[in-house]
Amino acid sequence: MNLPADGVIDNRAQFQAAVRSAFAEIAAAGTREIWMCDEDFADWPLNDPQVVEHLSNWASAHRCCTVLASRYDGLQRQHPRWVQWRRQRSHVVHCRAPDESLTYPLPCVLLAPGCVTLRLIDRERWRGSLSTDLADAVGERERLDALMQRSVDAFPSSTLGL
Repeated sequence: MNLPADGVIDNRAQFQAAVRSAFAEIAAAGTREIWMCDEDFADWPLNDPQVVEHLSNWASAHRCCTVLASRYDGLQRQHPRWVQWRRQRSHVVHCRAPDESLTYPLPCVLLAPGCVTLRLIDRERWRGSLSTDLADAVGERERLDALMQRSVDAFPSSTLGL
């Protein structure tokens, strides 16, 4: 991965580079599942053509990408390439939103179990970490599972009109 050797993220540019590198690693490794969690994905480089290409290379019938966000309106405006990719691969992408009982902000996490764990811990100062450690993945998976239990389907891949 094209990141600091210690996996520490100290600024916005490093975070975005970490997201790009993580998706490249995920596509190369062919992991079975991806978990993406953020309030609105405004600062993720999801409209980057290389990110969409990596996701296209990753996607297949037996894979699953679960996305959890509080709001999807910004994602639609800022990341049209990702939205189009998602429409074409609705069989592998599942979008959810927290139910009304969640009173705190969602964490910023990209997780591909057994491959990579990317966390943004301090949104104001852009502090985070990128790890390939299995223990980090297990901890994040447990946290995301708890959030998923309190979430509902959101952001349909298409809107039917009459």
